[in-house]
Amino acid sequence: MSTTLAFDVYGTLIDTNGVVDLLEKFIGDKAKAFSDTWRDKQLEYSFRRGHMQNYVSFAICTQQALDYTCLFYKKYLNDEQKKELMAIYAVLPAFSEVKEALLKFKEKGFRLFAFSNGKKEAVEKLLTHAGVIDLFLGVVSVDDIKTFKPSPGAYAHFLRSAETKNSESWLISSNPFDVTGSISAGMRSAWIQRSSEAIFDPWEIEPTITVNSLLQLTEKIK
Repeated sequence: MSTTLAFDVYGTLIDTNGVVDLLEKFIGDKAKAFSDTWRDKQLEYSFRRGHMQNYVSFAICTQQALDYTCLFYKKYLNDEQKKELMAIYAVLPAFSEVKEALLKFKEKGFRLFAFSNGKKEAVEKLLTHAGVIDLFLGVVSVDDIKTFKPSPGAYAHFLRSAETKNSESWLISSNPFDVTGSISAGMRSAWIQRSSEAIFDPWEIEPTITVNSLLQLTEKIK
C-alpha cells in the first residue's frame, strides 16, 4: 500500500492568524498578541476537555477561548463582533505553498488525508474555500470519537478511518503536541517549523523530520 500522509489542518494547512486583519479593526495594535493568546487558549481548552473526558466541539473550545481572551486583554467585544470573528474561522486562508505541495505529494502517489480536531463539516468548508478539498482521499475528525489530539485514541481513530497502519503513515503538523502525540502512537511525523521562533518541546521525543514548509517536505519524504 502507498504511504499515507495525515495533514493537520489548523496551523499546518490553514493560517489561524488569518483573523488578525479583522482583529486590528476591533482592537488595534494588540491584534497579533490577541490572536496568539486566543489560539493558545483554544488548544489548552481542547487538552483540558480531553483529559477531563468532558467533550465539547472544537468550535465551542474556540468560542470559549475567545471569551477568555477578551477578558484577559480587557477588550470587551460585542456579540456581533465575536460572531464576525467566529465566522472568519470558517474561511481562514491556506498558507501560500499548500496547494502546490499537496499536488506534488499526490503526483508522487501518496494517500492524502486531512486530520483535525475540528468537526468534519467545518474542515471540509475550510479546505473547499482553500481550493484543495479534491486533493484529499478524505477528512478524518476526532469529533467522531469525542476526544482531541494528542490522545492515543485520536491517532488510532485516524489509522482505522484511513485503513492504514502506523508504520505506513506520517502525521504532518506545525503543532509540536501533535507531532509528539503521533510518534508516541507509533507513526512517523514531520514538524513544519513555520517560524524560526517556534520551539519544539525539549522532550525525549523528536520529530522524524523538521522542515520550514510543506514544499520542502515534498523533497524529504520518499
